[in-house]
Amino acid sequence: MDYIVDVIQNMGQMIVGYILPFLFVLTIVVFFHELGHFLVARWRGVHVLAFSVGFGPELVGFNDKQGTRWKICAVPLGGYVKFLGDENVASVADEAALANLSEIDRNRAFHNKSLFSRSLIVVAGPVANFLLAIIIFSSLFGLYGKTVISPRVDGVTEGSAAQIAGFQQGDLILGIDGHVIQGFMDVQRLVSGQAEEQLKFEVERDGTTIEIVATPRRTTTTDQFKNTIEIGVLGIQRNPERDELRTIRFGPVEAVVAGTQETWFVTVRSLSAIYRIITNRDSADQLGGPIRIAKMSGQVATLGLGALITLAAYLSISIGMLNLFPVPMLDGGHLLFYAIEAVIRRPLSERFQEYGFRVGLLAILALMVFTTWNDISDFYRN
Repeated sequence: MDYIVDVIQNMGQMIVGYILPFLFVLTIVVFFHELGHFLVARWRGVHVLAFSVGFGPELVGFNDKQGTRWKICAVPLGGYVKFLGDENVASVADEAALANLSEIDRNRAFHNKSLFSRSLIVVAGPVANFLLAIIIFSSLFGLYGKTVISPRVDGVTEGSAAQIAGFQQGDLILGIDGHVIQGFMDVQRLVSGQAEEQLKFEVERDGTTIEIVATPRRTTTTDQFKNTIEIGVLGIQRNPERDELRTIRFGPVEAVVAGTQETWFVTVRSLSAIYRIITNRDSADQLGGPIRIAKMSGQVATLGLGALITLAAYLSISIGMLNLFPVPMLDGGHLLFYAIEAVIRRPLSERFQEYGFRVGLLAILALMVFTTWNDISDFYRN
């Protein structure tokens, strides 16, 4: 009996601690992605049959006045918008259904719209993800500002990359590879993602600006949640005093600019990380899937709602980028087909698209298996 009680308690803790935060974050991101498709489709005169958060059997739903079925489904790992004329949720054309449509419905079918309209509808999903990230970052900057610690060097670790490069106590870091440095956190996040990469530092020393070139060393460490991670480490020590803490305040316009800059920064750094994995500069075990995201959501949730919303912004950027990759089944794959259509001035054959979607499905499944394996391995490591 005690065993059963323990199992129930552990399941309850897992649901509250991991699954609910994960579903909260993922649902926000998926909803905005599909909302982008939906709004632009309505704008371009396309009839939307269904707007779904999740896949599989419907749990709850309703029909709006335009005849769209809004629903939440049992498998909460994505979502879709199904248009008139679609054969499936991947928006493959149903040629038989299209041929039997009335004249009015032909004009409302997605696949009968112009190449420009179809492209706008497809790209609207990823764009909505980036806009969501900008909204979140801008809101947080506008509400709370940005607390920074002076990027001054208080000490240099013996034998570290910083010592070899020539850093000294009292140096003030002004910039890294053209990035303006506002606080010590900026230094940390720029250096951490550039292990074994040569960086140029703009440093103020005794009132004079000098340039220092340093290469962060790849180091295995643990984060605040005891997760094992690999990062670049320079070997600079910082002992912040309370009077060196300052909060940068933003007006509405400045907050939007800062939010846009943060979204751009995260996007570029994420693409850089992917490139480093592809070129074997970083280990592929850094890639994570649903299990790792759920784990991270639970850990971040312990820091408060603001931290969880910030995670939603990061995840939204990741999903926006992923969907723009030129892989059939994803939005980027549709855009690739449309680009080819624009060049050859006719749609690709139904057979070619079918094979393309099969290849895309295999690629996505392979990625899911690989990232899930990484997640399970990471779970047992930590």
